[in-house]
Amino acid sequence: MTNNAVSIQSLSHRYGKVLALDNVSLTIPRGVTVGLIGPDGVGKSTLLSLIAGVRIIQNGSVNILSGDIAHAKTRHELSHRIAYMPQGLGKNLYPTLSVYENIDFHARLFGLTAAERKKRIQRLLDATGLAPFPQRAAGKLSGGMKQKLSLCCALVHNPDLLILDEPTTGVDPLSRRQFWQLVHDLQQEQQGMTVIVATAYIDEAEQFEHLLAMDAGKLLENRPTKEVLAHYGTATLEEAYIKMLPEDRQTNSQFELTPFVPLPDAPPAMKAHGLTKRFGNFTAVDHVSFTIAKGEIFGFLGSNGCGKSTTMKMLTGLLDATEGSAELLGYPIEANSMQTRMKVGYMSQAFSLYEELTVRQNLLLHAKLYQMDGISGTQAVLRALHDFDLDKVADTAPASLPLGIRQRLQLAAACLHHPEVLILDEPTSGVDPAARDMFWQTLLKLSRKDRITIFVSTHFMNEVERCDRISLMHRGRVLAVGTPTELVAQSGESNMEEAFIHYLEQDAAQTQPENAQNSVSGCLKYADGDCVQLGDDVLAGEHLGRIVAIMEQNEFAPHLVAKEWAHLKTGVLVEFENSGLVHYPDEQAIVNDLVFVSRVSGSLKESQPEKHSHASDSFVYWFATMFTFARREAKELLRDKIRLFFALFGPLIMLASIGWSVSFDVNHLKFAVLDRDQSVFSRQLVEQFRGSSYFDEQPELRSEAEIDHALKSNSAVLVLDIPDHFGKDIAQGRQPEIGLLIDGTSPFNATNIQAYAAALVSRFNTQTLKQRGIELPQSAEVVPRYMYNQDFKSVNAIVPNMLMLVLMMIPAIMTALSVVREREIGSIANLYASPASVSQYLLGKQLPYVLAGLFNFLVLSAMIVFWFGVPLKGSFWALLLGSTLIVGASTGLGLMVSSFTKSQTAAFFIAAIVAMVPTVNFSGLMYPVSTMTGGAYAIGVSFPASWYQRISIGGFTKGLGLRGLQLEFAMVAGFALLYLVLACLMLKKQEK
Repeated sequence: MTNNAVSIQSLSHRYGKVLALDNVSLTIPRGVTVGLIGPDGVGKSTLLSLIAGVRIIQNGSVNILSGDIAHAKTRHELSHRIAYMPQGLGKNLYPTLSVYENIDFHARLFGLTAAERKKRIQRLLDATGLAPFPQRAAGKLSGGMKQKLSLCCALVHNPDLLILDEPTTGVDPLSRRQFWQLVHDLQQEQQGMTVIVATAYIDEAEQFEHLLAMDAGKLLENRPTKEVLAHYGTATLEEAYIKMLPEDRQTNSQFELTPFVPLPDAPPAMKAHGLTKRFGNFTAVDHVSFTIAKGEIFGFLGSNGCGKSTTMKMLTGLLDATEGSAELLGYPIEANSMQTRMKVGYMSQAFSLYEELTVRQNLLLHAKLYQMDGISGTQAVLRALHDFDLDKVADTAPASLPLGIRQRLQLAAACLHHPEVLILDEPTSGVDPAARDMFWQTLLKLSRKDRITIFVSTHFMNEVERCDRISLMHRGRVLAVGTPTELVAQSGESNMEEAFIHYLEQDAAQTQPENAQNSVSGCLKYADGDCVQLGDDVLAGEHLGRIVAIMEQNEFAPHLVAKEWAHLKTGVLVEFENSGLVHYPDEQAIVNDLVFVSRVSGSLKESQPEKHSHASDSFVYWFATMFTFARREAKELLRDKIRLFFALFGPLIMLASIGWSVSFDVNHLKFAVLDRDQSVFSRQLVEQFRGSSYFDEQPELRSEAEIDHALKSNSAVLVLDIPDHFGKDIAQGRQPEIGLLIDGTSPFNATNIQAYAAALVSRFNTQTLKQRGIELPQSAEVVPRYMYNQDFKSVNAIVPNMLMLVLMMIPAIMTALSVVREREIGSIANLYASPASVSQYLLGKQLPYVLAGLFNFLVLSAMIVFWFGVPLKGSFWALLLGSTLIVGASTGLGLMVSSFTKSQTAAFFIAAIVAMVPTVNFSGLMYPVSTMTGGAYAIGVSFPASWYQRISIGGFTKGLGLRGLQLEFAMVAGFALLYLVLACLMLKKQEK
C-alpha cells in the first residue's frame, strides 16, 4: 500500500474534438489539502470527476487509495471511502427535501444503520451550525448554508478522500470564510482525510498545503503552495498564476487606475431611487438607491441571488420595477423603450451571441439590430475589430475561442452602437487573470477616454478595487456605497474582503434581532449566561444529555414528533442515554440543574471508527437502497404541486374529456326535409324518418340554397330532398328518385346514416306496395345478435380503451421526466458517486410512479363504472393485475426514454409520441389488431398496449378472468421487464 491518496499517469480526456485533459500525471500524498486552480474550461472539473470515479477514463490510469478506479469492482469498494461534491451551488441536494432528509438520504445510500445515521447526522448538524434548521427545505437555504449542507452530505459516511469542485463560487465572502474554516476544522478532527478543492478564486487556494495549477488541459504546477510563491517571487497566488502562463498570454504591465475626474455640471448617467422588484412573494430587489456619475466605473459586489442581475435588467429597461424609479441621463427608464436601449450597451453574465456565426458576422448582425446599415455598419464593425484586438479571429466561430476573447467579443458587441452607458453583468467570470487584466484595461480606456459610464458586477475583490465607487449588495438590499478606500476605512478592516464581511455581519446583527437563536435577550440561558441552543450537550449531575427541543422557539430534533409535545409550552426537553426524555419547564430549572458542556458532541470521526463490512454487499441493503431512492422520489413528487397534479389529475381529465367527446353512436341525428311535392306519399315518407329514434326533424327547408346552409352549419346531417310529382309517379307505378344528402365529414357516422336511411326508405316502399295489394315474396332475414355490448353503445368500447391510453401515456411521461430532470440539475452525480447500482436507482425511481398509476387505475375504474355507466363484467382482480403490469411497462418505457435523452423537453415529447402513436393507431383503439396486416400488425403485437387492450375490454365487456388472460399477462409482464433491462443497459454508472 502506497502513501499516496491519488496517483495519475498520462491521463487524457476528450469531449468530441475538444481536448479537456492533455497527458496529465500527478501524485497527491495522503492527509494533505490540495488546491486546484485555473479559470473555467481548463479541465479542473473533468480531472476531479475522473478522480471521483464518476466519469469514464479514456486514456491513462487513475489510482485512488491504492486501487485502480477504472475497474467497476474497485470503484464500488472505494465509493465508501470517497466523497464527491460536484460543481454548482447545492448540486448534490434536493430542494424540496429538508436539511435532515438530504443528509439522511446520503447516509442510507452508504448503508449506515438507523443508529449510525442518527448519531452521525446530529454531529454534522452541530458542527456546521445547521442544528436549528433540520426541517427547513434545502431550496430555502442561503448559498452559504446550502454549501454547508452539501458538505454534511459528502461527509456523512466518513470518507478518506473529500473532493470539492468549486464549492464557494457565487457565495458571499463571509459564507466563504466560514465554509473554509469548517473544512479545516473537520479535517483536523478526521486525521488522515485528504481534501482536494477546485476553486475559481485563485487567492483562495493560498490556504491549502499543496497546489495544482492547470491551463488548457495541462498541469502547470504540482508542488507545495509556499514553494510556488517562493519560486515565482510573487506576493499573491494570482500573480504567480499569471507568470505560469505562456508569455504571449501574460500581461506586460501592472494595472494602473487613473483617478476619475467627473465632468462639471454634467447630469448623473444613472440614478435609482427606491428601486424594488418582487416575483410573487419573493423580493429580489429591496428599495435600492444610488447615483452614478457620467464616465464613472461603478461596481456592484454581492453573492449569487442577491439581486445584482435583476437590478441591472431594470436599469436597461428589460424588466419593469415593482416600486421605485430609475433615470438614465436625466430621463425616466421605461421597459421596452427603444430610446433607452439605444443609449445602453448590455453584456449578460452568460455568452449571449450566436455560436453558429463568426465573430465578424455576429458584429454585423448586432449593427443591423441597432439600425446601423450599409457603410456605417461595416465601418463600425471594422473599428470594433481593431479596437478590441479581434482582427485575427474575425472569421472564427466563437465556440472555438478562449473564454477571455469571447468576453471581449461580447464587450465589442455591447459598445458597437456607441452607447453612453455600459452595463456589464459579471463579465470576467471564469476568465483567467491575465485576460481579466486586459479586459479591465479596455474598460478603463472606455471610461477615461470615451467618457462611457460603466456599471459592472463582479465576484473578484481585486476587480472591486479597480472601480471608482462600489455598492455592496446582500439579499436584495444595498449595504454600503462609496469608494473602495472609503468603505475599507469606515469598516476599520485591512482590505476590501474583510470590509465586506464586516458589513455582512453588521447587517445580520441589525436584521435578525427577532430570531431567538441569534438574540441574547430572547433566549433561555444557562447559569453562565450563554443561550440554550438545540443540540447542546449538557450535564445534569453526572448524567450527560442533549437538548432535543426548545418549546418557546418551537424547535425539535428531527427524531421527535412535534405534535406529541405540543402540550408543553415552555422550557426544554433533554434526552439522556439511560433515563430518556426529561422536561425542564423554565429558565430557573435550567440554571439550577443543567451545566452547558459543548455544542459539538465529540469528534466527527471516532478515534477508532467502526469498520463496516460494507453493507452494500448484502441482499438486504440492495432492497433498502432501492427503497431509499423510492422514498426520496415519492417525497419530491408529493411536494411538487405541478408534477403531482399532472400525475394524479391528468389521467382523470384525459379520460373525462375523451370519454365525453368521442362517440360513434347514431342516435338523435338531425335531419331536414325539402318537400317539393307536398303529397300524401311524400308525407308518409317523411313520417318514416320522424318515427325513428335515430333521427330528429329540424324545421322544414324552403329552397335548395337552404340545403347547403343546413349541412354547412351542422343544423342537419341528413337532408331529404323529395322532388315534384313524387306522389303522382308512385300512384302511376313508376319509380321516382329522391335525394338523400349526407354530411360526410365523419365517414363512420355517414356510413351508418346511409344504412339507416336506406332501411327506412325500403320500409316505406314495402308499406306502399302493401297498400296497393302487392305482397312481396319473403326472403331470408339476417338477425345479428351481439354477444358483448348488446346495447351497441360506443361508450362501452371507447372508455375501456381510453383506460389503456391513459395508463400507457401518463406514467411513461412522468418517469421519462424524473431521470432526465436529475441529469439537468446535476443531482444524478449522487448515483455516480455512491455504491448504488443503476438497477437500484431505476427501480426506486419507478416504484412511486407505479403506485401513482395504480391509484389512477382505481379512480378511473370507479369513474368508468359509476360515472360512464360501463359495467364491469369480468374479474376485478384480473383487471388489477393487468393494470399493474401495464403501468410497469409504461414506466419502464419512460425510464428507457430518459436514459438517452438530455433535456426534459426532449424526454416529454419523445415519451408522449412513443407511448401515444402505437397505442392509438396499432393497439386496437381505432381498428382491431386482428384486421391489421404486415407492418401494422407487427407494430401492434410488439407493443404492450395491444395486449393490455384485450385485458381491459375482456374485463369490462367480455367477462374474462385470470384464466382467460394468461397469455396477455405474460406478454405485458415481458414488455415491462424488457423496457427496464434496456433502461439499465442504456443508463451508465459513469459519465463519458
